Amino acid sequence: MIQRQKGCYDIYGIEGKRWKYVEALVDDIMEKYNYSYIRTPIIEDTSLFHRGVGETSDIVKKETYDFVDRGKRNITLRPEGTAGVVRAYIENKMFADPIQPVKLYYNGCMYRYERPQSGRDRELTQFGVEALGSKDPAIDAEVISLGYQVFKMLGIKNVKVQLNSIGDVESRLKYKEALVNYLKPNISSLCDDCKERFKTNPLRILDCKVDCNSDILKNAPSILDYLNDESRNYFEKVKEYLDILQVPYNVNPKIVRGLDYYDHCVFEYMIEGSNIGALGAGGRYNNLVENLDGPNTPSVGFACGMSRIMLALDEQKIDIPINDSIDLYLMYVNEDEKKNAIYLCQELREAGFTCEMEYLNRSLKTQFKAADRLKSKYISVLNSDDLNNNEIKIKNNSTKEEEIISLDSIIYFLDEKLNTSVNEEIDIDIEKYINE
Repeated sequence: MIQRQKGCYDIYGIEGKRWKYVEALVDDIMEKYNYSYIRTPIIEDTSLFHRGVGETSDIVKKETYDFVDRGKRNITLRPEGTAGVVRAYIENKMFADPIQPVKLYYNGCMYRYERPQSGRDRELTQFGVEALGSKDPAIDAEVISLGYQVFKMLGIKNVKVQLNSIGDVESRLKYKEALVNYLKPNISSLCDDCKERFKTNPLRILDCKVDCNSDILKNAPSILDYLNDESRNYFEKVKEYLDILQVPYNVNPKIVRGLDYYDHCVFEYMIEGSNIGALGAGGRYNNLVENLDGPNTPSVGFACGMSRIMLALDEQKIDIPINDSIDLYLMYVNEDEKKNAIYLCQELREAGFTCEMEYLNRSLKTQFKAADRLKSKYISVLNSDDLNNNEIKIKNNSTKEEEIISLDSIIYFLDEKLNTSVNEEIDIDIEKYINE
């Protein structure tokens, strides 16, 4: 039997509805913040991620799915969303749009070859935002608050932003020198990854998951002590605006993020007291657009993992309001009644109701069981005599109360009973349909 790949999952049934609820809530919040949806390809030129994400990042060095296609092109399955959005921003000349900054959001699958574990998959779904074209610290605060708002609306408690500044290029160079001098006598005591990062990107050592609790890293110099005036003032403004927006945060000098394109403010969304890990993370990237051959474009963004959010909902036992029932189940015995069921089911769906019917030609007894499994609010056994009189019997599946109504009024009957909005222009004319 062919099975799904390791680190990939089938999302369906009730779990699928939970995912769709979260995605719909994200769509709604993004619209209120005036972020436009963007969909970029899953496959991109490999150089996009090597140049954009960074040659020294763990993603590029260890995790990308790279292959050569039939046209001898080097292709990579996207491991994250920002680089693709920036490529689209440049290629489609969004920088010339009269409405600035350009505010975008995405929701899609990313691919990383890593050891699957709870909240960390090889095929992962992320939603994220990118605000391109502004260096105002107020947009940093808006982006950070947007992610926090998603968790707040989902009911996830105790979320706090872990906030840091890695400063501008000048600040990072000064800090890098100090960090290297501090780590050099002790580097042999750290893990192999840290030893490699010491040669390529020393700041990433602070993000090490193996040695994070070692005294060496705990006592490392803080990058906040090496910020120049411009970087420090920028960071203070972001914090001031977050206070206005009432977004809770902790300043955490160990937050550096694993992608090479970040500068100034970086952040992670964490649940205090939870072992789930970061629900999402992001930061400012003022040089990425220019590094990918676009114009100078200061930008900021974040991404959140859907599987981590689902783990948080489960951990806090948060019930997602899912409709796992249908409005009406139509049953029948003979072929003429079946034709009427086909027509009536379609008309009711077009009117806005969730309607189902029998498709396996089973007995009435089995059809009743099927209606119960679907938690149908109302059921109806179509009867030829009733239909000839332009009537239909409808039973409340909970109270078992049954009523006989005219076919012409079924939409209004269900609308009144279920308090739904219907399309009043639809007329039920089964006789005309059958005759045709």
